[in-house]
Amino acid sequence: MHAGPVVDRATDGSGDDLDGVLDAVGPRLKALRQQRGATLAQLSEATGISVSTLSRLESGQRRPTLELLLPLAKAHAVALDELVGAPATGDPRVHLRPQRAHGRTVVPLTRQPGGLQAWKIVMAPEPDRTPEGDGLKVHEGWEWFYVLAGKVRLVLGEHDLVLREGEVAEFDTRTPHWFHNPGPGPAELLSLFGPQGERMHVRARTRRD
Repeated sequence: MHAGPVVDRATDGSGDDLDGVLDAVGPRLKALRQQRGATLAQLSEATGISVSTLSRLESGQRRPTLELLLPLAKAHAVALDELVGAPATGDPRVHLRPQRAHGRTVVPLTRQPGGLQAWKIVMAPEPDRTPEGDGLKVHEGWEWFYVLAGKVRLVLGEHDLVLREGEVAEFDTRTPHWFHNPGPGPAELLSLFGPQGERMHVRARTRRD
């Protein structure tokens, strides 16, 4: 009996495509965790996955499985296909899916795993929130953010600043940091987050009086 054609995955490219998708999961998981300022220990407590397994997943030493990805998607408040999917070839559109994290609405503006990540963050006023209550965050990376509307209080090392609409902050995220909206109205900011040592460059024209 003829069993039908046999497809050689090594030559049809589908195996390579699958490997590429799986290889992209680790950097995406790491970027999501760092964007939220969470440690591996905190993520382990939230998901029940050991720290060593999480570390191996992020570094690509452990293959992602559905059993591992489901609790991670829940912990990061993203859909499962956000962890493993990619935009269709030739379609440059980013399908925005707002997420809720720590009382904030976070809209991802990029989907490329690893490298530079862009986010729009909308924060309700929280005048009673303090860095002592939340704790300052420290993680690998470099962050740049631009205040689109309202005010944002930024505590960065020994600095305590209030940034207003049109102002920009750029800093090494290994420096203890914390930010929130002191009110009275909502605040919006554009955040760019990149790997350690990758800085953002803004070119602007000087306005003369």
